[in-house]
Parts: sequence; structure tokens; C-alpha cells
Amino acid sequence: MTKEVLVVVASLLALVGNIPYVLDVVKGRVKPHPYTWFVWTIVSGVVFFGQLIKGAGIAVIATGVSEIFTVIIFLLSLKYGFKNPPRIDKYFLSFALLGLVPWFITKDPTISVITVVLIDLIAFFPTLRKTYCFPKSESPLLYGSNVLRHSLILTTLGAYNIATMLHSISMIVTNSIMVIFITTCKEKPTKSESPHI
Repeated sequence: MTKEVLVVVASLLALVGNIPYVLDVVKGRVKPHPYTWFVWTIVSGVVFFGQLIKGAGIAVIATGVSEIFTVIIFLLSLKYGFKNPPRIDKYFLSFALLGLVPWFITKDPTISVITVVLIDLIAFFPTLRKTYCFPKSESPLLYGSNVLRHSLILTTLGAYNIATMLHSISMIVTNSIMVIFITTCKEKPTKSESPHI
């Protein structure tokens, strides 16, 4: 397959994974964590522009399509998402936001991508913890399609460097963990938190 075809497939995977997820959020079937999706909105935007500057080529189209849905899901999470997160999640959010400072200072695409990927991983912890405790509050389709999409993005890059590759590699790993949690973990409800509150 040509890179153009693979980019189209990766972009379609973004639609296949995100459209059902958006519908599930509105219907109350899944409960996205607002903290995580807020940080992901910022991170995806930085990665998009970092890849663009560092020569990722047409592969940025798939990243751009995904970013649009990330913003939509964050906005929906404010109304339909996980409620009453524990205090530790607030610490993760604060730490992730503080990590944006080096990006604002340096403006270097490579340093920016490294920084935001680390922030992305920190921001993922509240969602990983929530999903480990409440696996039914997430959908494996989104995260499984993310693994495939990022795998395709890696094959379509116009240039291979830290700025263009790191985000997709980290997403393959973390989204694979999410799929494992969703499909193998059992519900662990507690008195202090519930995804359905």
C-alpha cells in the first residue's frame, strides 16, 4: 500500500474508534475522565504541530482527525464523564499541566513532543486507574483502533525522528494496556467513587 492509502486507513480508524465512543458517552455507556481528556486535547495539539514542523508529512492528517475528536470528547466529558474523581487524580492533573512550562519556554518541536508525551503518560494514570477499577466505564473499540491507527501512522511518516515517532509509540503501549484492562479486569466499586455518579 502507498503511504497515502495508509493515511486514509489511519484516518478512517480514527472515525471508526471515535464516533461510536462519542455516541456511547452521550448515551451514558462510557464515562471518560475529564482530567485526562483535557490534557490529551492540549497534548494532541502540540504533537500535531510538532510533527508538522519536523516533517511527518501526510501522516499528520490522521493526527489532526484524532485531535478533533479529542476536543469533542473532552467537552462531552464535562457533562457526561466520570464524576467525583479522587484527590490523587487532581495531583496528576496539576503535575501534567506544570509539565507544559518547558514547552512554553523552549518552543523546540523535539523537546515539546518529549515533554507532552511525558505529560500524556502522566495524564493517562487517572484513566488507567479508573478503568482498572471500572472496566465497563470504557470501550475497547476506541483504544483498540488507536493501537492500529498509531501503528499505521508510524509506517507513513515522512521523516523518522523523536518528534514524529515518540507519541505514536507511547500511544500503542498505553492503549494496549487499556484494552487489556477493559477486557480482563473485574469491577471494583468502592463507596467513595463511582463512574455512574
